[in-house]
Amino acid sequence: MRVRRALLLPVVLVLAQCAREPQYAQGPYGYAQPAYAQPAYPGPAGYPAQPYPQPAYPPQPAYAAPAAYAPYATPLAIPDTPYTLDSGDRLRVVVFGQDGLTSTYAVDSGGNLSMPLIGAVPARGLTTHQLASEIGARLKDGYIRDPQVAVEVETYRPFFILGEVAFPGQYPYVANMTVETAVAIAGGFSPRAKRDAVDLSRPYNGQIVKGTVPVTTPVRPGDTINVAERWF
Repeated sequence: MRVRRALLLPVVLVLAQCAREPQYAQGPYGYAQPAYAQPAYPGPAGYPAQPYPQPAYPPQPAYAAPAAYAPYATPLAIPDTPYTLDSGDRLRVVVFGQDGLTSTYAVDSGGNLSMPLIGAVPARGLTTHQLASEIGARLKDGYIRDPQVAVEVETYRPFFILGEVAFPGQYPYVANMTVETAVAIAGGFSPRAKRDAVDLSRPYNGQIVKGTVPVTTPVRPGDTINVAERWF
């Protein structure tokens, strides 16, 4: 019996020491605070004792996310319309049953297409379908009873790239190309090039429309790309 009491005595002492230590709880600011018992203070005569008032902790300020930055790019104010012809385009014109008229023609600097019999046909600003209708209407006027005409672009007019690229200049257009593709054709960015956006100029309805666009923007024949220099 004495041995058992001797073994239990250290355990009892440890439990008593733990009971006397303060217990910690989560405070309002995220760190542990001791949960001390609040003693009561005596109230006025004739009233029961009142507990000490708990301090009112100020609320933590809410984190305000930074306002969204304004986009760096200004998109071109051009609707997604079918491709229109201009100087430098080479066209394959097929007049069915008329081998003498079927050939490849270039749109000259004046925006016209010169064909036998009908002479100069305005092509600038027209789609290939509209140009085929115009050629057919002129051939029908005293030359061919019921002409069937088809027009397709054989070679697109070039695009131009300037500024901070390895080899600025004029390059043949490649179908479905983007600004990034154009920069690669021109030898890539120079060390001081601004790489996230470029200035792009595009002929549209007889005017030049300009904008600052990201490098994923599609390029059209006749576009002029200017890669600016970064400041840092």
